[in-house]
Amino acid sequence: MTATLVLEDGTIIEGKAFGAKTDAVFELVFNTSMTGYQEILTDPSYRGQGVLFTVSHIGNVGINLEDDESSKPQISAAVIRSLSPVVSNWRSALSLSDWLEKHDVPGISGVDTRWLTRKLRDGGTQKAALSTKGTPVDILLNMVHTWSGLDGRDMVKEVTCEETYHWIDDEGSKWVEQKAVSSKQLSVVAYDFGIKENILRHLSSYGANVTVVPADTTAEETLALKPDGIFLSNGPGDPAGLPYAVEAVNGLIESGVPMFGICLGHQLIGRALGADTHRLKFGHHGGNHPVQYLPSGKVLITAQNHNYCVTEGELNQDEVEITYKSLNDDSLEGLRMKNKPVFSVQFHPESAPGPHDAHDIFGEFFEMIGKK
Repeated sequence: MTATLVLEDGTIIEGKAFGAKTDAVFELVFNTSMTGYQEILTDPSYRGQGVLFTVSHIGNVGINLEDDESSKPQISAAVIRSLSPVVSNWRSALSLSDWLEKHDVPGISGVDTRWLTRKLRDGGTQKAALSTKGTPVDILLNMVHTWSGLDGRDMVKEVTCEETYHWIDDEGSKWVEQKAVSSKQLSVVAYDFGIKENILRHLSSYGANVTVVPADTTAEETLALKPDGIFLSNGPGDPAGLPYAVEAVNGLIESGVPMFGICLGHQLIGRALGADTHRLKFGHHGGNHPVQYLPSGKVLITAQNHNYCVTEGELNQDEVEITYKSLNDDSLEGLRMKNKPVFSVQFHPESAPGPHDAHDIFGEFFEMIGKK
């Protein structure tokens, strides 16, 4: 079956269909990771986006029951160069194509992904539509041009949990190193803006009792749980579309309870501190992004997935220390408050399958809690 991908600038790309037979409209971004396609496809931060993989071959290890970052694929579409005809891995439960078909996600293979990646890199992220069921090009283009896109939208409501729950270690937890447990079992409240399960595994690995709350939980409701620490998760879309979350973060900052944010959580802290956020030209998506820890000069290789960035110049330098910067484009990658136990990073220290350079940042959070 032929698949058709169209971009908002009128570009038309034909390829081979896999996954579900359906239509999808989305924002197309490229990811430069060499491994970990299952973790990428199940990352809730990709809600509303189609992923263009720069690695040549996808699907060779199939899909297993342990490496999910959420309960299903969160992407709108997959765009790849070559789909492996063979699945060969001792943990595989089904093929990538069968899994995407099960969850109604379309894919296109046979694409010149090098050319298309350069196009997005040079011209910026584009809206796109994909059909794997023969929908005419003019209809696909109309879908693209009438789609509102992600700017200003609340995408978090599509991925957050419906009610509060306590995290219980799962099959994937065995791949996370267990740390020394404090003499006191610490309580951490984690906001679910689209939280990745490997984040919960890392928080739990320090012996913490982790309570996950919906994205619209107020500061008062969170503080009533009497947490030792508060975590703000990753998530999809534009932080400007989440005024209720910024309001909650403001109250949590004032409470003095130690707080740590990752990705969208970092952006919400930045907005709560008075800074705006802006869209990057083509975002950061991949597992090979170098960032520098400014206090020491140390460089970490990190995994990243975001389209928006905290505007550094709008932060009060008397209140906030900039801790990490991107070595690719000098964008803000981390901050810490000078007079409150609050810090955040734009990248993903929990990244699975890797890199693991930033895993110890979770230890910094628990060290901060211990000093409180």
